[in-house]
Amino acid sequence: MDDRRTVKVSKYLSKHLRHRPERLGLTLDPGGWVEVDTLLAATAAHGFPIDRAELDHVVAVNDKRRFSVEDDRIRANQGHTVTVDLGLAPETPPAYLYHGTVAAHLSAIRVEGLRPMARHDVHLSPDRETATRVGARRGRPVVLTVRAGDLHRTGHEFRVSANGVWLTRSVPPAYVNFPGPR
Repeated sequence: MDDRRTVKVSKYLSKHLRHRPERLGLTLDPGGWVEVDTLLAATAAHGFPIDRAELDHVVAVNDKRRFSVEDDRIRANQGHTVTVDLGLAPETPPAYLYHGTVAAHLSAIRVEGLRPMARHDVHLSPDRETATRVGARRGRPVVLTVRAGDLHRTGHEFRVSANGVWLTRSVPPAYVNFPGPR
């Protein structure tokens, strides 16, 4: 499978397992899972056939480990806009986590903090490098440092997804360290 096809399949799966399962006629269970055979039949029926080998390849090589496969079921690990309960237990975060964004969003973040927008949670990275890659998807990246340990001590809940992304409902601006002068 060439790299372009791998990226295309990954994006297609992300779209339908995180945001639009109904477009393929899929119904995710409460945890976000769907039978692999059901998914493959639905993709073929909607003009985007994926075989099991391709699916397994995309899951295995995805650098962000976006998907999990267990017991012949698949789900996206986080980032849903549809209602799912990933069943992630609360965890104690490290002292600092990071959020990649672009300069155009800084004014709103300074006032409102980090909000999940259409997703269920704010996504935080465990390191600056990952946050930089996340921010770069939308332009020149800006990495914000989140004082996660301090926020957690106030009773704020954090969870970590299967692929190492830290999730929380919101981050008030008082817990965000902004780079450089305003």
